[in-house]
Amino acid sequence: MSEPITRRTQSGQAEENFRPLKTPLAKVLSLCGVLSVCALVAGPVAAADTASTTVYAIESVKAKTSLLTDITQAGSRLVAVGERGHILYSDDQGTTWQQAKVPSLNLLTSVYFADDKNGWAVGHDALILRTSDGGQSWTEQYKDLEREEGAPFLDVWFANANHGFVVGAYGALLETTDGGSTWEDVSYRLENDDGYHLNALAAVKDAGLMVVGEMGVIFRSSDLGQTWEKVEGPYEGSLFGLQATDQSAGVVVYGLRGNIFHSADFGSSWQASRVNTARGEFEIGLAGSALAQDGSIALVGHGGAVLTSTDGGKSFNAVIRADRLSLSSVATDAQGNLVLVGQGGVRVASPTGTAPGQQ
Repeated sequence: MSEPITRRTQSGQAEENFRPLKTPLAKVLSLCGVLSVCALVAGPVAAADTASTTVYAIESVKAKTSLLTDITQAGSRLVAVGERGHILYSDDQGTTWQQAKVPSLNLLTSVYFADDKNGWAVGHDALILRTSDGGQSWTEQYKDLEREEGAPFLDVWFANANHGFVVGAYGALLETTDGGSTWEDVSYRLENDDGYHLNALAAVKDAGLMVVGEMGVIFRSSDLGQTWEKVEGPYEGSLFGLQATDQSAGVVVYGLRGNIFHSADFGSSWQASRVNTARGEFEIGLAGSALAQDGSIALVGHGGAVLTSTDGGKSFNAVIRADRLSLSSVATDAQGNLVLVGQGGVRVASPTGTAPGQQ
């Protein structure tokens, strides 16, 4: 294992100051703590044996109403993650939820499944968890307490049950080719000398992988993450997420103050998306997204904001839910309904995001 590398400024001086994480909604609520200067460890790292000290997330009937940060599909199952190591799963489209056995009390920030059985969740303390039974039980694969005190991983994506990537604070990019048994820090592949936080990672149809982050940075890869190109983005503020459309090379990015942009050519060019709202200019931060089976797109964010698009992200209709609870992520069910997570846990909404009876 190599010696830790201290991050330095462009002037070559050791970095004495630090900046807080500017991350989406639920992440903002928990990730904006004091973060110290990073000490990155290069090379593949195997998961440590922590069986003797493992502490499991506390099972609680209140878990489904606590802060949840992300939700995804594992086949027909829904799986959500959140604070205190909570991971929940539902086999009836979000009506009822079961709590998984999780060997962590950390805030979890993102979850992804390569298929209906194999999934990964990431979170604080550079934590990576894995499941091979559809989310019912989890094991710790990776944890690095020396990576910037409390600095989290923020997103995870897998091409299959073996090959995947994790992104996170201070420009972290890790890769595995053996299902997470070992992870290699490949942050050097990105042109990111300032170490901007990387907030989201996704595959774009027929094009490749894309990463977005702090200060509007965008990177893309057409060879499954082996080489990366820095893209000239449309916005200099933080981007918190991206959503591939159902069209070849189509993608939507979004972030602070309701900024949304769409591209039909894998980020070579960008256009601002139009937001239709009854409340004037839309300036609400956006945190999560989902693509429905019919090709429609849903975005969610602060203050109960839900935006939906039926034209590949060129325009969105916005509604503000009556409860005004901030939302961090969204999934869709077979009927097109939205399953929302964030403050107050999980709730099922109509395809436009409204609660039953809300106009």
